[in-house]
Amino acid sequence: MVSAPYIIVVMGVSGCGKTTVGKLLAAGLGCEFVEGDEYHPPENIAKMGSGQPLDDEDRRGWMAALNNKLREVIQSGDRAVLACSALKVIYRDWLTEGLADLVHFVFIRGDFEAINQRMEERQGHYMKANMLRSQFDTLEEPRDIPTFDLSLGSDLIANRVLELFSEK
Repeated sequence: MVSAPYIIVVMGVSGCGKTTVGKLLAAGLGCEFVEGDEYHPPENIAKMGSGQPLDDEDRRGWMAALNNKLREVIQSGDRAVLACSALKVIYRDWLTEGLADLVHFVFIRGDFEAINQRMEERQGHYMKANMLRSQFDTLEEPRDIPTFDLSLGSDLIANRVLELFSEK
């Protein structure tokens, strides 16, 4: 049993379904959904939009902004679901700084080909399929957290995560 306040971070490479699963989780928990991509500074969006992968320094400020948002949620006594790639251990550390016991990660895993196809089909997102390889190269798969293959589908993944976090 996990009681409020807390944060669930749905993590994985771009195109794995973090946003869809995150929105379903937030609706199921009756809490706020936070889209991590909305906290990127304009420079990061421009860099990714031009086909250049972000480096650690680019992501540091982004993680700090998200950490501040998560602190606001926790300080108000609420819960939230965050969709955020959180690809490396250090990014997850930056994201949860001062909040580690209140942040729970869920990892959506998928193979390159399946995610690449999904990304090629989506429209209107600055993160294009040609950037996916850099995400996989950067990814440090987490250990000891709930992990779901994207082939399960967003609804089933969300339902399984809700079961994990349901208050009994």
